[in-house]
Amino acid sequence: MTDHIIEIRNLHKSFGDFKALDGLNLSVRRGEIFGFLGCNGAGKSTTIRCMLSLIKPDAGEILFNGKSTREHRNDFLRQVGCIIEKPDFYTNLSALDNLRISARMYGVKPKKEALQDVIELVGLAGRERQAVKTYSQGMKQRLGIAQALLHQPELIILDEPTNGLDPKGIIDLRHIIRRLKTDFHKTVIVSSHILSEIELIADSFCIIDHGKTIIQGRTAELLSENEMLVTVETDQPEQMFRLLQNAGREVSATASDTHTLTVKTGRAAIPDIHREIVQSGLPVYGFYARKKLEDLFLHLTQNADDHAGLN
Repeated sequence: MTDHIIEIRNLHKSFGDFKALDGLNLSVRRGEIFGFLGCNGAGKSTTIRCMLSLIKPDAGEILFNGKSTREHRNDFLRQVGCIIEKPDFYTNLSALDNLRISARMYGVKPKKEALQDVIELVGLAGRERQAVKTYSQGMKQRLGIAQALLHQPELIILDEPTNGLDPKGIIDLRHIIRRLKTDFHKTVIVSSHILSEIELIADSFCIIDHGKTIIQGRTAELLSENEMLVTVETDQPEQMFRLLQNAGREVSATASDTHTLTVKTGRAAIPDIHREIVQSGLPVYGFYARKKLEDLFLHLTQNADDHAGLN
C-alpha cells in the first residue's frame, strides 16, 4: 500500500471561461493532518468536490490508496467521511436519532458502544438526547464530525470547519481534529483560510492559488524555527526600535499599528531578546513569538498574483 492516501495529479476544471483548477498537484500522507490553504476562489472547494465526485474534473486524476477514484468510486466513497460547508440535520430530532438515521443511510449498523464513542469524541455526551434545534453552531459542527465517522472511514475531509464558530468552538474543534489522528488513527484534510489554526494542528500543508499548487511540504520544514517572528507591543516604539536595532536585531515597525514592532529571529535567540527588553526597563504590553505561515502565505500568493498579471 502506498504511503500516500490521496494523490492528485494535473487536475483541471473550468466553469465556462473561468479556470478553477489549472493543473493542480498535491499528495496527502496516510495518518497525518493535512492543511489545505488558499484565498477565496483559489480552488479549494472545487478540488474537494472533484475528490468526492460531486463534480467531474475536465482532466487529471485523483488516486486513493494508489487507485483511481473514478474507476473505484464506490470503494473510495465508503472510506471517506466529510463535512462540506454546514452539516444538515433533522433539527426536531435528537443528535442520537440523527446519527441512527445517518447510519442507516450509510448502510451500517453501529453498536450502541460505537455510537457512544463518537458522541464522547465530539464532546456531546449528556446532550445526545436533546433536539438538534437547541444546539449551537459549534455543537452542530461537532455532530457533523460524529456523523462523518459512523461508517469508520480512513479519510476525513473538513471544508472550512471553523466557519461561524466562536473562539471556544474553534478550540474544541482543534482538539477533536487532533484526536481523530491520535486516538482514531484517521487521516484528516482540513481546508481553511484561518492560517493560525493550520499552523497549530497540521503535520503538512499545501497552499494553492489560481488553481495551482504553489508550495507543499511538512510544516516543520516549511516553517523553520530558524525563521520566527517576535511581536513586541509598547507605548515607546521609537526607544524600543533603537534598543533592538543597537542590539543587532532585525526589527521593523508595523505600518497598521504604531505601537507594535516585529523582530525576525531564530527560536534560540528569543530568550535573549526578552532579557534585553526587560533589562532596558521600557514598558512592554505584549511579547509573543510565532512561526511565519502568514508571511509565507502572503508572500507566495502575492508572487503568484504578480506572475499571473504578467501573462
